[in-house]
Amino acid sequence: MEKTIDLSKTVYELVQEYPELVEVMREIGFANITNPAMLKTAGRVMTIPKGAAMRGLDLENIKAELIKRGYSPI
Repeated sequence: MEKTIDLSKTVYELVQEYPELVEVMREIGFANITNPAMLKTAGRVMTIPKGAAMRGLDLENIKAELIKRGYSPI
């Protein structure tokens, strides 16, 4: 089964769909994602591209890492 990651969805929505994504995102560089309060507040408005821009992370590297881990970012 392909796990599609819609980059226009919020982090909260994506984690509801794929709970294991929390750990993947932490390893990629989103350390605060493991904090349930952050996920429920900032995660409800933050998308992966917005979060990458805020943290100074390269979105293309994030997409490549997601692909390596079995996700299909769109």
